[in-house]
Amino acid sequence: MPSIDPTVASVLDTSPLKDDPDEDELLKSLEDDPALDCFREQRMQQLHEEFTRAKHLRKQEHGQHAEIKDEKQLMDIVNTGAELCVVHFFKPDFHRCGIMDGHLEELAPLHFDTRFLRINVENAPFLVTKLKVQVLPCVIAFKKGVSVDRIIGFEGLGYSEDTFSTKDLERRLLKSGTLVREKLTDAHGAQPGQKPRADSRKKASRAGDDDDDWD
Repeated sequence: MPSIDPTVASVLDTSPLKDDPDEDELLKSLEDDPALDCFREQRMQQLHEEFTRAKHLRKQEHGQHAEIKDEKQLMDIVNTGAELCVVHFFKPDFHRCGIMDGHLEELAPLHFDTRFLRINVENAPFLVTKLKVQVLPCVIAFKKGVSVDRIIGFEGLGYSEDTFSTKDLERRLLKSGTLVREKLTDAHGAQPGQKPRADSRKKASRAGDDDDDWD
């Protein structure tokens, strides 16, 4: 992934892909940049390039948490279609899968470099066996077709086994390298090592039942 100037990244991240921002408006935000003229021009050029790249990726269905109905199509996307992929194996009647989908749907338009996909396990018998998917929800992160992380249930997320925020999920995927950079603010969850504050847990998920073992 290209290295982005922090100022350009800030402008892009405050105008997520889902909002379909106007490029001229984004460029205006750099006109008052206190940097030297040469740096300002470089930043404006990079912003233009990133904006164009984002529009191209959106045409390839980046920026959404898309359901794939055919496992061969999913394999094609993961192996050759996108360098970074996050795949949720789910069942529609499982409560925890719905919770996980909600967090992934929030991340997808922010992290447009990554494809966010979901597939009903009933439509993926080969992959379920090959990848040994037994407990749902199961989220597998891929880089260049290789699995680099697996989230089973809500394992390793948040501050208890039944509670986590979208920020917690973003942090986990960042560690695996399947997200390019941090996008969510502290309001989506407490920082590492801090106790979660009451106001930062409004978006947290709670589920009273155990992980769903569907096999």
